[in-house]
Amino acid sequence: MGQDAGLPAQRRGDPGRRVRRLPFHAAGVPVTAGIGGALTALRAGSAVVVPNPPPLTHVVTATDPAVVNLAKARPASQPVAVWITTDALWSELAATLPLDHAAADLARRLLVDEMVTLLVPVDENRYPHWLAPAVHDGHALLFGARWTPLRDLLTDIGLLYVSSANRTGTPPVATAAHARTVFGPTVPVIEVSDSAQPGMARRATTTIHLHRDRTLSLTREGAQDFAHGGPEHYLDYLRDRDVDLTT
Repeated sequence: MGQDAGLPAQRRGDPGRRVRRLPFHAAGVPVTAGIGGALTALRAGSAVVVPNPPPLTHVVTATDPAVVNLAKARPASQPVAVWITTDALWSELAATLPLDHAAADLARRLLVDEMVTLLVPVDENRYPHWLAPAVHDGHALLFGARWTPLRDLLTDIGLLYVSSANRTGTPPVATAAHARTVFGPTVPVIEVSDSAQPGMARRATTTIHLHRDRTLSLTREGAQDFAHGGPEHYLDYLRDRDVDLTT
């Protein structure tokens, strides 16, 4: 995830929806939380800062998109990505997307294997209601990393909304210590040993746009394309890999 991830700052309001004025910290959950503490906090309605595998930066997630935004100190109605945490969620969504079978398979690989942030096309009123906070101008913003240390969290909690772990206009946090400084005591921070690699440069995810005709474009540079020598090299790699896997 990144600071903008290819979507504008505002979307249509939802006047029928109640929004908490402030994100809150679940009682009894330490600021640095393990998986159990993070589950408790998420179920209580709190946002939680979650690590990604190196070299990706952290994300902030919650079961309510407004809580994600308020943790980032930005308008509650701003678009956020949906975290496709399970195959069941993906199957429900994929059945509604205007993508053929090969394009849907490519989307899943981009989300789970490449761990990019992904823009996919949607048809108006043809998608699950829970996708609405991620939809703007005929596209939905998705995230799908399923890092092994977080597998129990993702499986148990199900649907999540997610954005880069930063305050607007600042880089996403790269360490648990930095997250605690930025978000303070109101947002628990998961810290896992696999994510602690001092000195490693981290970047937000690359955002890839999957078009209806299965072509790919890159809307925001990030860790994945940097590792391949730049956007065009990464797109070439993705196209070549797609051909290899479908022939």
